[in-house]
Amino acid sequence: MLSEIVIDRSCDQVAAYAADPSHAPDWYVNIASIDWLTDPPVRVGSQKAFVARFLGRRLAYTYEIAELVAGERLVMRTSEGPFPMETTYTWADAPDGTRMTLRNRGEPAGFARVGAPMMARSMRKANRKDLERLKRLLESR
Repeated sequence: MLSEIVIDRSCDQVAAYAADPSHAPDWYVNIASIDWLTDPPVRVGSQKAFVARFLGRRLAYTYEIAELVAGERLVMRTSEGPFPMETTYTWADAPDGTRMTLRNRGEPAGFARVGAPMMARSMRKANRKDLERLKRLLESR
């Protein structure tokens, strides 16, 4: 599932902020906290432990950075939990600032498969809200 937004800030500014997992609780509605498991800054192989609330459940998982092209693309993956997932951010210049995309891909495991269609709709809605929150946050600076 892919969501996108245009943010009235430079590509470097948007990418630097969004790619830093320390900021995730500020713009992701469902992320309660993150802990670095490897030393900053973000690089391929970096790991972060996330705690989130989604659909009324507490989720704890570890993301690992799989790909990083500074200012262009970040790919992180987790194989843990009820919904192993890959999250990709991309940033590109747009006439009114920066076009940021947020893509989540994954297959629910075990019992989570039953609720997969509802989970997908909820994730799509949450992704849109997260990008709107990021836009407000960055444009208010």
